[in-house]
Amino acid sequence: MKKIKRIMEVSPWHLTSKKIEKEDRRLQESLTSIGNGYMGMRGNFAETYSGDMHQGTYIAGVWFPDKTRVGWWKNGYPEYFGKAINALNFGKIKLYIDGKEVDLYTAEITDFTLDLDMQKGILSYGYTTSGVKVSAERFLSLEVKEFASYAFSFENVDGKDHDVKIESIIDADVHNEDSNYEENFWNILGTENTEEVSWVATETKENPFDVEQFTVLASQHHVGDFEKSGHSKDETSVTDTFETVIVPDQTKYFEKRVIVTTSRDYATLDENHAANKEIAKSIATKNYADLYKGQVAEWAKRWDLADVVISGNDEAQQGIRFNLFQLFSTYYGEDDRLNIGPKGFTGEKYGGATYWDTEAYAIPLYLALTDESVSLNLLKYRRRQLEEAKHNARQQGLKGALYPMVTFNGIECHNEWEITFEEIHRNGSMAYAIYNYTNYTGNEDYLAHEGLEVLVEIARFWADRVHYSKRNEKYMIHGVTGPNEYENNINNNWYTNKLAAWVLEYTAESLAKYPRPDLEVSQEELAKWSDIVENMYYPYDAELDVFVQHDGFLDKDIRPVSALDKSDLPLNQNWSWDKILRSPFIKQADVLQGIYFFGNQYSIDQKQKNFDFYEPMTVHESSLSPSIHSILAAELGMDEKAVEMYQRTARLDLDNYNNDTEDGLHITSMTGSWLAIVQGFAQMKTWDGKLSFAPFLPNDWSGYAFHITYRGRLIKVDVAENVSLSLLEGDPIDLEVYGEKVNLVDEYTTKLK
Repeated sequence: MKKIKRIMEVSPWHLTSKKIEKEDRRLQESLTSIGNGYMGMRGNFAETYSGDMHQGTYIAGVWFPDKTRVGWWKNGYPEYFGKAINALNFGKIKLYIDGKEVDLYTAEITDFTLDLDMQKGILSYGYTTSGVKVSAERFLSLEVKEFASYAFSFENVDGKDHDVKIESIIDADVHNEDSNYEENFWNILGTENTEEVSWVATETKENPFDVEQFTVLASQHHVGDFEKSGHSKDETSVTDTFETVIVPDQTKYFEKRVIVTTSRDYATLDENHAANKEIAKSIATKNYADLYKGQVAEWAKRWDLADVVISGNDEAQQGIRFNLFQLFSTYYGEDDRLNIGPKGFTGEKYGGATYWDTEAYAIPLYLALTDESVSLNLLKYRRRQLEEAKHNARQQGLKGALYPMVTFNGIECHNEWEITFEEIHRNGSMAYAIYNYTNYTGNEDYLAHEGLEVLVEIARFWADRVHYSKRNEKYMIHGVTGPNEYENNINNNWYTNKLAAWVLEYTAESLAKYPRPDLEVSQEELAKWSDIVENMYYPYDAELDVFVQHDGFLDKDIRPVSALDKSDLPLNQNWSWDKILRSPFIKQADVLQGIYFFGNQYSIDQKQKNFDFYEPMTVHESSLSPSIHSILAAELGMDEKAVEMYQRTARLDLDNYNNDTEDGLHITSMTGSWLAIVQGFAQMKTWDGKLSFAPFLPNDWSGYAFHITYRGRLIKVDVAENVSLSLLEGDPIDLEVYGEKVNLVDEYTTKLK
């Protein structure tokens, strides 16, 4: 049984707790993170908390190229490591009751409550101390992306008068926990605090890598029942002070409003000031109730389409909603300059703004749950960085384009050689995303134009990266790392070879359909691609009848994870890297990742044999792993395994499965819970532009329902004793249910099988 740590109560729409988890405060902060796509923050208290915690506020697209060159630097290594940087702390307050500051780590408090309302996008907490009941709630606006609200109420509950003072602060004295030598990444451009205005402006430090500097301006504004009693500033912060007296049975209110603008939208500091003032003015006439109502309405629009309703299992229900909430708090596609960071706005780990997770795991969800333009923006993000991807390939002495493992601007900024230079399968995921978008939407405009420009350069990379083995008369790819990062510098990873050949074939087919003379692909080049496709080497074992993960894999001490002692797990926290690399244990789906991508090319028997061979050796220590196994297990009729893997992907962070959620949430892998239900339990397939379903119902669920958009239609799928499909918008569509052809005009119902 996997050890879990559950510190929040189970509830369909809420994460709640009745205690401050002082030993696991970082975990609690991660779980209660909020965002609006433009900015976000960990669930830190606004008030002082002197215990161990991780103060974190992050702004989309704002980063810093931290120095990374060390003694073992070699030609072709990245010059810098991109950091998602901690921005100024604009939510900070200091609270004083009867002259004594409230420190939530040391204060005597009762009646503590903490609640993340995922339906409304509101984080709230409350407590009673020194005769005053304090209630706090905050949200980052979906209506006005630059706006954050922190609202407080103070109720007198002990019959004595109480003096209450609030110091409202914007503090720019912040640093990253993962910075070199605790270096601060920010310069202060200015602070200002008068009766009329209170702001701090910061700029990322100069860097030697020709990376743009970012300016961030935050202003604070206040409304409520408190009287302003002072204001001050220093080199790194501004403070506005407010005071009041609360008499018995009285409640008073205070709201801190923050406006954040950056040089990503406004080039100069003057332009930032002007925009900041206009945004503040636009909401000045609205009271808190109006702003709150707008926030709730905007989240309702997202949930109306995206919600997955599960009956009979609150753990499963909370898991899928938590993951969807955090995904849409991180990215909703409004800005094609942005992507989906692996930690989103919840922590600093992993550095870069995007991994291959976006193309492999996130795009399928966004295709079904948002407007088509959202997924298209993700594709455009990569097209915009094509020249940088070509630079990455040249750095390795190769032709074409090599998309980065970790990046903000398209230039590789990850310095682990086994990832940066060997985990090149991510290049194929970029092409697969173009195929996935085209196949799902039926819209080939992007493929014919920007898409082909990307595909051709990726194909050129693969054609240059392979080599021909005269002894075997096959093309091979040596010195790679597959999705299973627990094996490095291996030869002929089956998945990488498969993906490379597929890219060459798909690109050639697309060029034949949409000729592009301007791309200067010669007949000689096309012939070379065809030769590689026809003669690619794929490791295979006839006796086992499985695709072999890579050359030499079967020479390992093959044994299942069940042979390990429980104290060995997780391997990455208990074994040396050397021991892990020599073991047969698999971090995440590797061969099975390829079978998932190209599921229409393999029989059920092939899928079963490969699943039965590889899954028992898989430790699922990548957050990306459980969903793929859940989807395949569902297709194979292995219902219990499918549900087990769903539970793991849905509650990976909620139950801290991998003992690492305190660093931040696993945002991109959160798509896995939705994939497991829709592509797994409901068996939604879209091969060759044909929509089909073959649902099963988990034993401890009484039903589940979800919506998808597909080629201009909105379809609701409801699975209980019967399977019902309802066409809510769009023209009738031909599809299949349990292999039977259905023309969906209005509603179709059949018995659950």
